[in-house]
Amino acid sequence: MAVRIAGVTLPPKKRVEYALPKIYGVGLSLSRKVLAEIGVEPSKKTADLTDAEAHQLREAIEKQYKVEGDLRREIYANIKHHKEIGTYRGSRHARKLPARGQRTKTNSRTVRGNVRKTMMSGKRALTKT
Repeated sequence: MAVRIAGVTLPPKKRVEYALPKIYGVGLSLSRKVLAEIGVEPSKKTADLTDAEAHQLREAIEKQYKVEGDLRREIYANIKHHKEIGTYRGSRHARKLPARGQRTKTNSRTVRGNVRKTMMSGKRALTKT
């Protein structure tokens, strides 16, 4: 039986604790926490879950936590809000640059379109004679 939670079909051959992070907004630690709350063995395969356990999982995740579409909408709204009020973070998001203080000289080059080549890249290899 395929288990669907928040519109995501969980992989049937994986252990439940590793299948739950396929849901956007659920990580490994939250997965283990929810499984401990409802008393489901984390080593159980997703396909081996009973209907009652699957229902408990669905209820626990969808009712208590923001996941998938709701979470994506909230994050997008937060970014939009920062852009509108003109914060530094908003301007970084608008320019598609790192917003949390990461360096940009060497990292995030491909996103910025600033791909530098080394002096010898693209030249033919020198042969010894």
